[in-house]
Amino acid sequence: QVQLAESGGGLVQTGGSLRLSCTASGRPFSRYNAGWFRQAPGQSRQFVATVESGGRTYYADSVKGRFTISRDDAKSTVYLQMNNLRPEDTAVYYCAADISTLLGGSIDYWGQGTQVTVSS
Repeated sequence: QVQLAESGGGLVQTGGSLRLSCTASGRPFSRYNAGWFRQAPGQSRQFVATVESGGRTYYADSVKGRFTISRDDAKSTVYLQMNNLRPEDTAVYYCAADISTLLGGSIDYWGQGTQVTVSS
């Protein structure tokens, strides 16, 4: 089992920045692909970004150039640096991890989510 705990959400104005953190426990984190999804009210959960165990990253088109995902395996933590935030980025952000890719299929492990609210 892998437990994921997010932190770093909050309220920010348009154009502002936030950094989300997700710390894993339970198993060696370096073996897992990790990433972030988000869910806005009334919408389905959507992919935001992922960083594979080897370090390769992928982003949703809507966040490219504004968000940066990274990982520190020594700290079992994955980060999401969010810059130039927009009201449409408002959502609950979920950390995810799986031995398999996060880009398709089911995902084994999820965090509880952290709220990000961007005011206009």
